[in-house]
Amino acid sequence: MARNGYRVAVVGATGAVGTTMVRVLEERNFPVSDLKLLASSRSVGKELTFRGDKVAVEELTEKSFEGVDVALFSAGASVSRQFAPIAARSGCVVVDNSSAFRMDPQTPLVVPEVNPHAVRGHQGIIANPNCSTIQMVVALKPIQDAAGIKRIVVTTFQAVSGTGMKAIEELRLQVEALVRGEPLPRQVYPHQIAFNCLPHIGSFLDSGYTEEEMKMVNETRKIFEDPDIQVCATTVRVPVYYGHSESVAVETRKPLDVKEAVALLKRADGVQVVDEPLAARYPMPLDAAGRDETFVGRIRKDISVENGLVLWIVADNIRKGAATNAVQIAELLVREKLL
Repeated sequence: MARNGYRVAVVGATGAVGTTMVRVLEERNFPVSDLKLLASSRSVGKELTFRGDKVAVEELTEKSFEGVDVALFSAGASVSRQFAPIAARSGCVVVDNSSAFRMDPQTPLVVPEVNPHAVRGHQGIIANPNCSTIQMVVALKPIQDAAGIKRIVVTTFQAVSGTGMKAIEELRLQVEALVRGEPLPRQVYPHQIAFNCLPHIGSFLDSGYTEEEMKMVNETRKIFEDPDIQVCATTVRVPVYYGHSESVAVETRKPLDVKEAVALLKRADGVQVVDEPLAARYPMPLDAAGRDETFVGRIRKDISVENGLVLWIVADNIRKGAATNAVQIAELLVREKLL
């Protein structure tokens, strides 16, 4: 530890998640003594503001992590595979937001509200789960603890910001083009995203599922440390800028009625219950955008199974689904004296 805090690096600092990581570090008053912003050579010279000061972006190299205590990575799996082990060997603890190490048995996959104990076994790299997985397991944690979970059927409605800055811009340009009656620009997605829904996130596998869907299956089992949980996921991209929504039907191993579930969720760390449907109050991505809580509503019995509940779960995918969760992991490392 540096004299007045920790030396922190943000890799992929100019991307949608990286810039938010910098903002969240400041908002949560993480003890930063020195902040290093790293990106590709294309971004060198750009500046971000941190605590009122301008910080210049530096080029990511193999020597970037000398003297760094913790590095928050959000630059894609290929960059993480190349540079995260180098950072770890330099004595830096890596919190990686990509898919590169999530299913590595030696790498903890951590959501601080759900499995904080997992950080203790880290070997230099800790994985941040997929954004859709994070908000789902935060909401399901109290149900898992109280009644056990046998099966999850989840359909996601995922914002374009999950694809990155170019996708945000593509949605904006398509909406404007439609209003003007002009041809629609299309580079990011295989089809028009404006006023449309694409049941296609990630590459399709031989099974007919997508990579994104299987991430939810495998990551949920790893985080809950229960390989027997059955998970069926359908992931859908929708024309929303920020905030992923999920319809989740969960079958529990023991009976758990709706009132008990609501009480558990209201006490759960990181959860905000918004469930007054008769007053038209329920979680929506517009309300979750810019927030760190996981919002849960439409809590009701699943009438198709004996021990079943249905929930509607919404969270800001760039914050809790990525940047905030990474910073929370860093905070957890500080509390556990693991930095």
